[in-house]
Amino acid sequence: MNGTEAGRAPQRVYVDKRSPEAFRAMTATAEAVRGVAASAGLDRVLVELVNLRVSQINGCAYCLDVHTRAALREGETTRRLGVLAAWRDTELFTGRERAALALAEATTTPADAVLQEGAYADARAVLTDEEISAVVWVAITINAFNRVSIMSKHPVRGLPRQ
Repeated sequence: MNGTEAGRAPQRVYVDKRSPEAFRAMTATAEAVRGVAASAGLDRVLVELVNLRVSQINGCAYCLDVHTRAALREGETTRRLGVLAAWRDTELFTGRERAALALAEATTTPADAVLQEGAYADARAVLTDEEISAVVWVAITINAFNRVSIMSKHPVRGLPRQ
């Protein structure tokens, strides 16, 4: 049986565990992208905002959990995290952050050519070529990790009760 008994959803394969060499290559790519982002001058909070916004769009609970905790460790506020999905409707994000978030969204939904062109034009106005490249790579990388976690149905485990 492949995990599909009558009335039950099939058990998912943790593709990261099943194909560790591919996952190690993805992890190495993520480490390289972190270096690119740091070299371009992107701070960790901005990188985590991009990771979170892309994960929100993709609906990846596991990555949302991981990157929310990472953003908080880096000093992000719960207020900004709480409104991140509606960042355009707030004044809580800087021009650089807004440009990076729009570019990350355009990278995540590339079929929307109008959104992509507008986001790219806005990014060119406030981000350097290195920053644009780094944001796009961060978005591409988290998109890949989102798909691994979504297709594997990685669980978000609860905290022990106090």
